[in-house]
Amino acid sequence: MNVRAAVHGDWPALWPIWHAVVARGETYVWPPETSHDEARRLWMLPPPAEVFVLEVGGDIRATAVLKPNQPGLGDHVANASFMVHAEARGRGVGRRLAEHVLERARASGYRAMQFNAVIATNTAAIELWRSLGFATVGTVPDGFRHARLGLVDLLVMHRPL
Repeated sequence: MNVRAAVHGDWPALWPIWHAVVARGETYVWPPETSHDEARRLWMLPPPAEVFVLEVGGDIRATAVLKPNQPGLGDHVANASFMVHAEARGRGVGRRLAEHVLERARASGYRAMQFNAVIATNTAAIELWRSLGFATVGTVPDGFRHARLGLVDLLVMHRPL
């Protein structure tokens, strides 16, 4: 598994992953019908954000965005988003990418990482984040309209770096 910075030319390989994840309406707040161009604008963010891809055998299997959680006086806390190709789930791809992003955040001078909207039904993600030292510091009751389950809670998760 190779993690590297994403480049503009990676978007055609990232779009199917992004679209499949968002279209399910189960783990991200973006509308399932988000267009190709809008998705690229939402994911391929300019600095200070950093976008990463994880390749297996030369094929992109996951992606992540690292950015400040808030601007200005809150920019010492990182935020990140992750997406893994359906065929790569359960194979350590998400963990490898998460470890890389956490190390990059630490090296970039962030003091902590915070996830603002972990869907409470996304048990695989919650298990991964807890195993990497994240704690749930808050809950937004009924904060997400899950495509299959209706209103579910959002978790705010945090860990120092």
